[in-house]
Amino acid sequence: MKILKIPLSAGNLKQKKGLEKGPDAVAGEVKNFFLKESEVLPFLDVEDVKINNSNIEEANRQIAKAVSGLDMPAILLGGDHSMTYSAFRAFSKKYSNPGLLVFDAHLDCENDFSPPTHEDYLRVLIGEGHLKKENAVVIGVRNMHTNELEFAKKSKLKIFSMPEIYQEGRHVVADSFMSVARKFDALYISVDVDVLDPAFAPGTGYTEPGGLTTRELIYFIQRLKNLKNIQMWDLVEVNPDKDINNITVMAAAKLVVEMS
Repeated sequence: MKILKIPLSAGNLKQKKGLEKGPDAVAGEVKNFFLKESEVLPFLDVEDVKINNSNIEEANRQIAKAVSGLDMPAILLGGDHSMTYSAFRAFSKKYSNPGLLVFDAHLDCENDFSPPTHEDYLRVLIGEGHLKKENAVVIGVRNMHTNELEFAKKSKLKIFSMPEIYQEGRHVVADSFMSVARKFDALYISVDVDVLDPAFAPGTGYTEPGGLTTRELIYFIQRLKNLKNIQMWDLVEVNPDKDINNITVMAAAKLVVEMS
């Protein structure tokens, strides 16, 4: 499986330093794994994508070009979450009914910035018509702004919040989001490591208490791997500069192994 390292930090508004180091750190840690939990680890072909972090428009073009020429399925390593805007935009041109399933502590549907950032990429993808609003699924949300909540209600976004996960149970929630995800002709799954509780992933830009454990997120990924329509994964927002004892990088590498 192809893995692209995309060291984007230009789309993070406040905490850019360190995110560009995430792809190298995670890819380096992946080398310490020899098996997945349930099967042999496939060969992972890792490549670098050159990114101009001083010019977000050029960086977006570089990401879109890399994804456009990519054989599926594949994994993208970020970098900040604005990467998903350019990656999914290119991805959506390949399929007639693509869907986006996101694990994130935040909704990322703030009022539109120009160009899109890690705080509004999902709203922009929907607004520009690259993603149908009914084809967006967000899991693990536990903090959002009022305008994001209003947008989510108006758009009828499918959101599985942390309170819902704990009230309904992970098995029931997984059944629910998988029943939605299997309807798309191609599925893109984006994992922001801040969906994890800070106890398990302190090395990220915007930590939020009350998140998933690493084991719970692995469970969700392993369930999703049963779907036949997954064509793209990304893993974003790992910041080694903020990590403690490398636990976020190790968790991210474990997630990549289970994605592959």
